[in-house]
Amino acid sequence: QVQLVESGGGLVQAGGSLRLSCAASGNIFSTDIMAWYRQPPGKARELMASITYGGQTWYESSVSARSSVSRDNAKNTLYLQMNNVNPHDTGVYWCNLQRQFSGSTFHFWGQGTQVTVSS
Repeated sequence: QVQLVESGGGLVQAGGSLRLSCAASGNIFSTDIMAWYRQPPGKARELMASITYGGQTWYESSVSARSSVSRDNAKNTLYLQMNNVNPHDTGVYWCNLQRQFSGSTFHFWGQGTQVTVSS
């Protein structure tokens, strides 16, 4: 089993920066992909960024220019740095670990952390 615990959310002023962390515990495999999702108020959860164990990243287009996802494999910790935030970045941010095993895909989720961007 994998447990994920996010931290770093809260109130951020527009134009500022946020840094989220996600501590993973349990067995983490080198084939696991870790990711950040967010859910704006009244909308569906959406994938923002992902990173492989080897450091290959993917970003959703609306955040790619001002976001950086990183991963410390020694600490089993995932990070998200987002700069120049705006009110549209408000939402619940979720840490995710995706695992392929025996032909199936398994998802593990953190509890989510609220980010509110004030204008």
